[in-house]
Amino acid sequence: MTLVKFSGNKNRGVDNWVNDFFNPVFNDSFLSDRFTSRVPAVNVAETSDAYHIELAAPGLEKGDFKINVDGDVLTISAEKKVESSDESKKYSKREYSYTSFTRSFTLPDSIDHGKIDANYKDGVLKVDITKKEEAKVASRLIEVK
Repeated sequence: MTLVKFSGNKNRGVDNWVNDFFNPVFNDSFLSDRFTSRVPAVNVAETSDAYHIELAAPGLEKGDFKINVDGDVLTISAEKKVESSDESKKYSKREYSYTSFTRSFTLPDSIDHGKIDANYKDGVLKVDITKKEEAKVASRLIEVK
């Protein structure tokens, strides 16, 4: 036996016509791509020496990023605008690509503001934030007496 979704509407022909008419409008990539939030995923890790932030941002270039430290807030932002133009064509639909985001992180007092490094490779921005020397946890073995 096969289960089939039942539509209690006797006017299924009208339903199909309405769906065929509106589906292309509401399923257009213009709507689905442009009205969704595109905030990059972030991993934040802590070691004994530093904090490490990895931000997934494929398709960008090093020059698209702006990293700023203002007091105890680290802000990573990016903006990229791609515009193609061909004057020899008459367009009926033309789309531009625009990407921007901003992520902010509150930094602890234990960081060394002079030792923040960033590297962008293979679509991942890595920011390393070194801790102050006095904030680094020294590892030692404690003898049980």
